[in-house]
Amino acid sequence: MDRRKSLKSILLGGVASGLAVHGCKPKSESINEEVVPFKSYAYGRTPKEMERDQELFEEVFFNEHETETIAILCDLILPATAEHGSATDAEVPDFIEFMVKDIPEFQTPLRGGLMWLDHKCNTDFNTIFKSATMEQQKAILNTIAFPDPEIAEQEQPLEIQFFSTLRNLTVSGYYTTKAGIEELGYKGNMPNVWNGVPDDVLAKHDVSYDEEWIAKCVDQSKRAVIAEWDENGNLLT
Repeated sequence: MDRRKSLKSILLGGVASGLAVHGCKPKSESINEEVVPFKSYAYGRTPKEMERDQELFEEVFFNEHETETIAILCDLILPATAEHGSATDAEVPDFIEFMVKDIPEFQTPLRGGLMWLDHKCNTDFNTIFKSATMEQQKAILNTIAFPDPEIAEQEQPLEIQFFSTLRNLTVSGYYTTKAGIEELGYKGNMPNVWNGVPDDVLAKHDVSYDEEWIAKCVDQSKRAVIAEWDENGNLLT
C-alpha cells in the first residue's frame, strides 16, 4: 500500500497537548505579518453558526511565513499525483487556519512546531524550512513522522506530537473536500433494490410471503411510491 492510500485511513486524532518548544527566528528572510483572511465555506450552516464562522474568517492566526510553511508541509504529506490534486489544491492550509481559530488548543502545538522546524533546519542546513530543498525537508520530517507505538501519544516528543497533529489535520481537511471525497469513491446514501428475504432463509424458518404483500412491498416499479395505511393499520398501497 502506498503512502497516499495509507493516509486515507488516518482519522482526525485528539488535540495534542501543549507544545512549548524553544524556537528561534529564521536566519534569513523577513516575516510578513499581513495575510488576507479566508472568507467563507460553501456548506449548509445555521444563521448562528454562519455568524460565528464569519467572525473566525475575519481573524488571522498564522502569519505569511507560517502559512507558506504549512502549505509546503501539506503538500509533502499529500502531494499531487497523476490522478489527484495535492493538499494545497484542495485549500487544506485554509482549513488548518480555520481549525486553529475554531479550536484554540491547536494554536500552541502548531506554532511551536513550525518554530522548531525552522530551528532544526537552521541547525542542520543553515536555512529555514521553507527554503530548504525537498530532500532536506524530508530528512527532517523523517525524524518526527514515526511515533514510537510503545509510548503514549501525550508522552511522545513534542515535535512528534506537532507533526502528528498537522498530518491528521491535513488528511482530515483533504478527505472532507469534494476532491478528497471523489478520490475515496464515497457516494453517500444510495437507494438499493430489495427483493425480499431469500427463499432458503424463508424455508429454514418455515415461513413464506403473502402474495398480496409481495406485490405491494417488493414491486420495484413502485419503489418511489409512499406507503399509505388505513385507520386500522392495514397497508393500502
